[in-house]
Amino acid sequence: MNFIPPDFAPASSEIFMLIMVCVVMLADLAAGDNRRYVAYLLTQVTLLGCAILTFVSFSTEIKYTFHGMYVDDTMADILKLMVYGTVSAVLVYSHAYISDRGMLRGEFFSLILFATLGMMVMISASHFLTLYIGLELLSLSLYALVALRRESIVATEAAMKFFVLGALASGFLLYGMSMVYGATGTLHVSQLAQIIQSEASSKEVLVVGLVFIVAGISFKLSAAPFHMWAPDVYQGSPTAVTLFIGSAPKLAAFGFVMRLLVEGMGEMVSDWQGMLVILAVLSMAVGNIAAIAQTNIKRMLAYSTISHMGFLLLGFISADFNGYSSALFYVIAYVLMTLGTFAMIMLLCRSGFEAENIDDFKGLSRRSPWYAFITLMLMLSLAGIPPMIGFYAKFAVLQAVVNAGYVWLAVAAVLFSLIGAFYYLRIIKLMYFDEPETIEPLVLNSDVKILLSANGLAVLALGIFPQSLMGLSLYAIQNSM
Repeated sequence: MNFIPPDFAPASSEIFMLIMVCVVMLADLAAGDNRRYVAYLLTQVTLLGCAILTFVSFSTEIKYTFHGMYVDDTMADILKLMVYGTVSAVLVYSHAYISDRGMLRGEFFSLILFATLGMMVMISASHFLTLYIGLELLSLSLYALVALRRESIVATEAAMKFFVLGALASGFLLYGMSMVYGATGTLHVSQLAQIIQSEASSKEVLVVGLVFIVAGISFKLSAAPFHMWAPDVYQGSPTAVTLFIGSAPKLAAFGFVMRLLVEGMGEMVSDWQGMLVILAVLSMAVGNIAAIAQTNIKRMLAYSTISHMGFLLLGFISADFNGYSSALFYVIAYVLMTLGTFAMIMLLCRSGFEAENIDDFKGLSRRSPWYAFITLMLMLSLAGIPPMIGFYAKFAVLQAVVNAGYVWLAVAAVLFSLIGAFYYLRIIKLMYFDEPETIEPLVLNSDVKILLSANGLAVLALGIFPQSLMGLSLYAIQNSM
């Protein structure tokens, strides 16, 4: 037998990640209860090591390995670097929170790393099998993270809902993939595009498969009407886990959509375009209208996420380089805003107290003018008000939609965005015009102070000077398709 060993270089960061997950678990076991910081430090070292390996292997050349099942290109490298940075920031923000609640354990960090590995596989997958393995590795890790506080009835209930609905969505996705495989006879994403282009497959079967695939993707993006899990999971999870769910996986979901719909089924753009239009309108409507009635801040941000995923889908609807790059820009901007917002919520939490209601922001300007100002910038950015990055992100996707001829859709998006501005501005009103319920000062570690300040200022700076990030997004898309 002539066995040709695969080229492991394109997957070096994934291999390093898998090895280090085992190291983190063993090191935490050896360190014992008195040195829980060992697992935290090793996790940060792991993310740094993956970033170095990804950066060193960065190339504009598209490399396939494992018999075409895995791809390393510019988009994958940039998305992975974003994921490493996001997960590292999540850990910095969450350290004090999980320490106070007895969650500073090796299983928390190993699950975070397993989820990150799943995201890396999703981003670089070029085969239905690897796409699904990456997705399930991420999903199973998230289910376990939500249920990590076993004594919490709310967290356990959220994990059960997440698991049941997630399994249903995975079934949709698998059924759709099997239909596509039956029609084309291939599981390779690149071959799939060629077969569809040659019209050597049954169009009717492909469309049925596409419907199920889009339904599965919509669940992972928490797009309406497949959004049912998001509010309960966001509210029921520990805030540190909610921060993780709401940030890095969105980057992986973008990569997943690009691989599956754009690269694999790009020839069927006229079919999935119409589906995404419906999903986008429903997500913006449900997200923005339902968020107004929420008094729980995490639940409100869950509906906010649903509306933002509707805006993200607008970039895919335009079906061109500018649209895809604007969608990438949007998801990066969204992750940056989400990191800062949930960090502020954890900042208001203290031992024995969860800051989960919007009233907990009352009088924040009197307790800490600087962090009230950071929250102000984050809320304005989420609302899409200039000069924040959120405004330019929305402007970019709206411009792409208008160029694609969907003027009515852009108008609807602007109207829903105006509705959504209410619940963001309500937080600002509470911070600056209401009396604080407590005058207890905010206590922060120095690393959180620096990172949160940089996060808030980045939202402003990238809104004023968005050209570099927009250029990077366009560069990533153009060199990967």
